[in-house]
Amino acid sequence: MKHRTTILMTEFITHDVKRFIVKKPETFSFTPGQGVELVIDQEIWREEEGRPFTPTSLPTDEVLEFSIKRYPEHKGVTDKLHTLKAGDHLLISDPFGTISYKGPGVFIAGGAGITPFLAIFRQLAGAGAIAGQTLIFSNKTPADIICEKELRHYFGSRCHLICTREKGKGYENTRIDREYLQKIFSDTKQYVYICGPDKFVEAVNSIIMELGFSTETIVYEE
Repeated sequence: MKHRTTILMTEFITHDVKRFIVKKPETFSFTPGQGVELVIDQEIWREEEGRPFTPTSLPTDEVLEFSIKRYPEHKGVTDKLHTLKAGDHLLISDPFGTISYKGPGVFIAGGAGITPFLAIFRQLAGAGAIAGQTLIFSNKTPADIICEKELRHYFGSRCHLICTREKGKGYENTRIDREYLQKIFSDTKQYVYICGPDKFVEAVNSIIMELGFSTETIVYEE
């Protein structure tokens, strides 16, 4: 691991997602959408392989932010991360990944797969370039939606929040399938950004290809 850093604060942003604000190492830089590997800098946990997480802050921010979902059933790194407090230390790798902003398009995320897109959205909003972008964000229930108010503010009527297990005003109770995506897409020349669980990415990628998009316009973690 290249960098050692200190947690400055933590807070819940959903019932199972915590925001971690950590000190930004002096030599650290990244492109929005890239991820890093985190290791808990404690005995025993240092022996664990790094787990991938994405900075949700901007490269110009003086601190780093991570939005990390806890998976208690795994009894692993995310479970332990959620017990850490200000003053605890993490080890951070150099950034990596194939997700970055290429041009206007549609962002399709499942669950915690929204995190690589958050820094991209914040950078676009700061540059006044988020108009015309579209977001499709699938979760089980409204309570699972990360940064809902922020996303609605950015995308307005182009913010499609899907809840697969619960109905509610302002949410679409459906699934992201071919029929749904055909209604969204009118232009196969725009970029499509996909992030989420592996099976989600694989399924959406397959549909996007069937709809006539070229591989050059599909952006995902390869």
